[in-house]
Amino acid sequence: MSNNVNLNPETEKKVNLSDLDNKTSLSRIFRLSPLIRITLLSLYVALTLPLPFLAGVTSAPVSPTLLWGGMAIGFVALYGALSERVIVDEEKIEVCYPRWFPPFFRKGWSLSWTEIKDLKLRTTGQGGLVYYFITQSADRAYLLPMRVAGFARLVKFVEEKTGIDTKDVRPLSQPWMYLILLVFTLFLLLIDGWTILTALTTS
Repeated sequence: MSNNVNLNPETEKKVNLSDLDNKTSLSRIFRLSPLIRITLLSLYVALTLPLPFLAGVTSAPVSPTLLWGGMAIGFVALYGALSERVIVDEEKIEVCYPRWFPPFFRKGWSLSWTEIKDLKLRTTGQGGLVYYFITQSADRAYLLPMRVAGFARLVKFVEEKTGIDTKDVRPLSQPWMYLILLVFTLFLLLIDGWTILTALTTS
């Protein structure tokens, strides 16, 4: 009989649980930056909130109730899209969304580190720079999430697992851009308040 056989089930269970804990500790979860989420959700509210009130005082063909329903659906869809999570571990990188979020709105993806061949730069229509993972088969490209909190740590993790030089990779948008947008959104909300108050007083 081999001396390596483990005759104690309790000991084997403890070892397996320890291995599981080690694997879990190696995974990292990156979520969308809170500044970006707050800014975009606030902007959505600022752009849509006055619509039902204006529809009520202008006798618009679309009823306020229908507008409220459409706005609620749009808010939930936007909230779900902004709940994107990037999970990285020793084996793969994965982009996923909450279970309640319908996949036809936006799909997640998973890519093992061994499948990644390169990281290619592309220019957006607005002049920004984005990066795509190129697979070994080169049949598909996967967008590198660039709006997550802790983006520098994510890129470092990618470099360690793939060996790709990422020193020139930068976030798509700097925080100050969203800060400016948030300030203007707050001003817009103030105007919304005045618009809604005027609509209520004249109705």
